[in-house]
Amino acid sequence: MLSLLAPAKINLVLEVLGKRNDGYHEIRSLMQTVSLCDVLSFKLAEGVSLECDQPSLQNKDNLVLRAAELLREACACSKGVNIKLEKRIPHGSGLGGGSSDAAVTLLALNKLWALELSLSELVALGIRLGSDVPFFFHRGTALVEGRGERVTPVSQSLPQWFVLLIPPLPRPPQKTKQLYSRLNKSHYTNGSQTARALEALPGTGQLPSSLLYNVFDAIALEAFPGLEEYWGILERIGATNIHLAGSGPTLFAATAIEARAEKWHQQLQEQGLESYCISTLDSQVA
Repeated sequence: MLSLLAPAKINLVLEVLGKRNDGYHEIRSLMQTVSLCDVLSFKLAEGVSLECDQPSLQNKDNLVLRAAELLREACACSKGVNIKLEKRIPHGSGLGGGSSDAAVTLLALNKLWALELSLSELVALGIRLGSDVPFFFHRGTALVEGRGERVTPVSQSLPQWFVLLIPPLPRPPQKTKQLYSRLNKSHYTNGSQTARALEALPGTGQLPSSLLYNVFDAIALEAFPGLEEYWGILERIGATNIHLAGSGPTLFAATAIEARAEKWHQQLQEQGLESYCISTLDSQVA
C-alpha cells in the first residue's frame, strides 16, 4: 500500500489578465501549499474503486476516480487500484482539495503501476482534469500562469500562518465557472500585483499582507449572499487584509505570528464556526 498527503493551497495573489480565445481566462497567480491535507492510500486491486469517508464524494465524478481512469486510458493500462480517501480539506471551498487529490492520484499510480511517465506528461494529463492540478505536482510556492498549466517553482521559503474561516454558505453549481463569468474587463489586471509579490520575497522571506490580492474579492459578496457577515466576524476578532481563498467561499487572513493565528482560530471556534489554523508547506510534503 502507498499512502500520500494531498495538501490544500492558498492563492497569495490571483490576477486575471483577460479571457482567452479558448474560453478560459489567462491568470497570473502566486500559489502556496498549506498544512491542511487530505490523505490518500493506494492498493493494487482488480478494477478501479474509491472509498471515501464522506459518502457524498464517493462517485464517478470525483477527480480521484477521473484521474485514475484517465491514466489507465492514456497508457492502455489494465491494472487496477483501490483508493481510500480521507477528506480533511473542506469540499468546494476554494482550497484546491479535489485538484490536489487528482495530482497525488496521478503521481501515485504512475509509481504503483510502473508507468514511468515524465513530470511533463503527468502535467499534460493533469490540466485535462482541472486548471489547478498542474500546480500540485510542484507544491511549495510557485508562479502559475496561462490557464494554470505553466508552473514556475519559487525557491524562496515563505514561513507564514493563516487562519481559515469556512462560512456555512451554499456552493452554487459549477461555482468556479460562475465566479469567472461575473468578471468583466474592469477586473482584469496586467500581472503587476504578482510581480510585486515576487519582488518582495527574496529580500525578506516574508510576504507583507498588503501585497495579498484576489480578483474574486471584488465580486465575492455578490456571488455568495451572506458572506459579508463572516467577513465582518474576521474583522471583529482583529484580522486584517482578509481575502477569498481561490474562488471561495473560504476566507483567510495571514500573519507571520503563530500565536496571533492561533488566537484568531480559537476565537472563531468559540463562536461555533468551522476554522483552521494552518501554515505554509514546502514542496517536500508527501
